[in-house]
Amino acid sequence: MPPSFKPCLINNSSGDPGLFVSFSFHNRAIAFDLGDIYNLSSREILKISHIFISHTHMDHFAGFDRLLRIILGREKTLYLYGPEGFLGNIEGKLSGYSWNLVKKFSNQLIFHATEISEDNLISQKYICQNGFKATSEPLKQPFCHHMIHDESSLKINVSILDHGIPSLGFSLQEKFRINIRKDVLEALGLIPGAWLYRFKQAVFEKSDPESIVEVPYNKNSVTGFKKYKFRDLIDRLTILTEGQKIAYVADVAYTPSNVKKIIELAEGVDHLFIESAFLEKDIEHAMAKRHLTARQAGEIAGLAGAKHFTLFHFSPRYNDAEHLFYNEAMEAYQKNKRLD
Repeated sequence: MPPSFKPCLINNSSGDPGLFVSFSFHNRAIAFDLGDIYNLSSREILKISHIFISHTHMDHFAGFDRLLRIILGREKTLYLYGPEGFLGNIEGKLSGYSWNLVKKFSNQLIFHATEISEDNLISQKYICQNGFKATSEPLKQPFCHHMIHDESSLKINVSILDHGIPSLGFSLQEKFRINIRKDVLEALGLIPGAWLYRFKQAVFEKSDPESIVEVPYNKNSVTGFKKYKFRDLIDRLTILTEGQKIAYVADVAYTPSNVKKIIELAEGVDHLFIESAFLEKDIEHAMAKRHLTARQAGEIAGLAGAKHFTLFHFSPRYNDAEHLFYNEAMEAYQKNKRLD
C-alpha cells in the first residue's frame, strides 16, 4: 500500500526552504514554508489546505505573494500557522495591495491565520470581500502542549526553536494506517471503489460500529449491493498499523535546548527534513548565523531515530558539494543511530 503522504522539497538543496506534502488518496496538500514556490504548479498550489511557516525571513515567506495571486478570486479557505508576530506579518503583506474591486467577487477567499507562542495561540480571519481587513478582535487561546492541528486521521505538532528569533519545527503524523485485506475483499466479491475511501474515513472518525454499510458486490455473475455491519467490515477487511510520520526543521542554532526539542518532535520519524547550511569546517560561521552543520543535522537525525533524512538549505558558498554534506551527515547519523 502506498504511503499516505508524499513529501517533496519545493526547491533543490541550495534553494529556498520549503516542503510540499501531497496526499495519496485525497486531492489535497499541505506546505511547510513559502519561499520561492515557482517550482509548484498552479494546480499543486490550489491543492494546499494548510501552510506552516517556520519564521518569516524572506526566503521562507516571500512566496506568499505568488500563492495569493493564484488563489485570488477562487472559492477557498486556507489555514496558515506561524511564529509570534505572524498576524502582523500577514496583515503587512495583505495591506500592500489595493482591494477596491474585491467586493464584486462572487467566490469567497478566506485566510485563517494563527500565531504560535510559548503560552498562546492567537487566531484571526481575513476575508477577501472585506479587503482582507480583520473585522473582529483576534481569538486568543492558551497553549500548553505541542499539537496545533488535529483531524480524524492526522495531527500536526510544533516545537518553538531558537534561530535568534523563534523558528518553528513541525511534525505531521498519520494516527494509524488502515490496510485493506485484498484477499478478503476478493473472496467476498466486494468491488473496490470510492466506498473504500469513505469506509476508511469512517474508521478514523470512529463511526457507530452497529451502523449498516452498503457495499457493491459482484460474484459468480451476480451483481448488486450487500449490507454489512460497520463493525464486521472492520474485523474482516482491515489491518491497523502504525501511521506515517514526517518532520520538518528549518533554521535553528545547535544548542542543547534545540537539540532536545527536535529529538522529541522527530521521535521515530519515517523521514526528517532538516536544514544543514554549512559543513563542519565552517562551524564557527554556522554558530554565528545560528544554523546547523551537516554533521550536527546527521547527529540529530540519528538521536531522533529517524528512518530517513533529507538535508536542505545549503549555503550558496558551496558549489556542487551535496555529496560532502551527505558524507558528513551520514557518518554522524550512523554513529548516533538508535538501535530500537
